Amino acid sequence: MTIGVTDGTHNRQAGRVPTEVEPVTLVTSTPLTLRGRTFTAANPAVMGIVNRTPDSFYAAARYDDLARAAEAVGQLVADGADLIDVGGVRAGQQGDWIDENQEIERVLPLLELIRANHPDLLLSLDTWRAPVARACAHVRIDLVNDTWQGADPELVHVAAELGAGYVVSHTGGAAPRTDPHGVSYGQNDEPDDVVADVLDTLRLGAERAERAGVNPTSVLIDPTLDFGKTTRHSLRVLRATAQISTLGYPVLQALSRKDFVGETLDLAVDDRLDGTLAATAVAGWLGTVCFRAHDVRATRRVVDMVASIRGDRPPMVARRGVRH
Repeated sequence: MTIGVTDGTHNRQAGRVPTEVEPVTLVTSTPLTLRGRTFTAANPAVMGIVNRTPDSFYAAARYDDLARAAEAVGQLVADGADLIDVGGVRAGQQGDWIDENQEIERVLPLLELIRANHPDLLLSLDTWRAPVARACAHVRIDLVNDTWQGADPELVHVAAELGAGYVVSHTGGAAPRTDPHGVSYGQNDEPDDVVADVLDTLRLGAERAERAGVNPTSVLIDPTLDFGKTTRHSLRVLRATAQISTLGYPVLQALSRKDFVGETLDLAVDDRLDGTLAATAVAGWLGTVCFRAHDVRATRRVVDMVASIRGDRPPMVARRGVRH
């Protein structure tokens, strides 16, 4: 599918309507399949976030109380979430360090409660630890969201054992719960160096997941903005989403209220929704099929609108100017 673009300068000067324009090819998103449900460019997946942490960087997503967390899940589903991502450890280095047993104590009761209340809801577990995923196996985990680039090499094998999908991430080799410091890619840290590193890491990680036994259509690749990256890196990688899409795996973008948005616009976490949605629209246009989000209703509307502008999704109603 193509659309035409032109700067219009010559035609304005000549007073003519443009008749020849260079086409822009839209990236075809690779579909994502989880437990028999398939998401495409026409129906992108929105992943709602529920953090069982008292120290999550975004206060509105902290659910230390189990009942409140379960209630939040119901609201996220009502707002349009296709799957729920449950995490028990803050990503950054601030906050308390907790061991795997403490992490299990945080996430497992909520996962069990969600499964009881929503038997058919897709569940994602945000962890880098294989023992945590294995401890939650009986809940039926549908996706293992490994945000730390295989720091525990056993985790991908656990995902395969569970018949779950698996998220391949890029952190530039950073260890779990470390914030970027003095990060550079390549000798001179040229703009495309970080893109090359992301592409190589995601390709190799996806191939490893396949070898471990994860279904290729359930291997998500996530460029993981902010993790192991400066804001300059994250913006460059976001612009390269179309290149990432051509690797042949469904793309996940976790953009919600991240620091690259905050630094770009000089905004605090609570004021980053507009910037997040702008980044979401760009990522959707460039081939992303799954979006991890705190603000599910707004994200759902943005990705559906982008899908319709691309021509992948028909309008829900068509009354204006239609002969009845």
